Amino acid sequence: MVMTDPIADFLARLRNAIQAHHDSFTLPYSRIKHSLAEVLKREGYLQDVNVEGEGVRKQLVIHIRYLREGRFKRQVLTHIQRISKPGRRIYVPWREIPRVRQGLGTAVLSTSHGILSDKQARRLHTGGELLCILW
Repeated sequence: MVMTDPIADFLARLRNAIQAHHDSFTLPYSRIKHSLAEVLKREGYLQDVNVEGEGVRKQLVIHIRYLREGRFKRQVLTHIQRISKPGRRIYVPWREIPRVRQGLGTAVLSTSHGILSDKQARRLHTGGELLCILW
């Protein structure tokens, strides 16, 4: 099965798993999904990211982070929005990278240095394709 937008698939699976209060979910492996998940883990939205299997059967296992309040769990990630899409790519220079929720949220960019958060891209003075914003 050919997937035209693996990033949108990843974000939709993440959004669905959070709304269903799952602790983890799996999806087919790709390098871009893995690097995006690593950025989300570094920013504190995901608990852990694991790769299972080999070759064609490789799977990415994503463990979602929740805040525990007694026996209840509150989601850390409340909003996910895809910005750049296959039909309309959005590129930004490093000076115009948006500050999401006055710095409390995160913008994720695809740059020449790889997939980076907005804070990392500003520090490296590099712009790129604005993939998504989250908070």
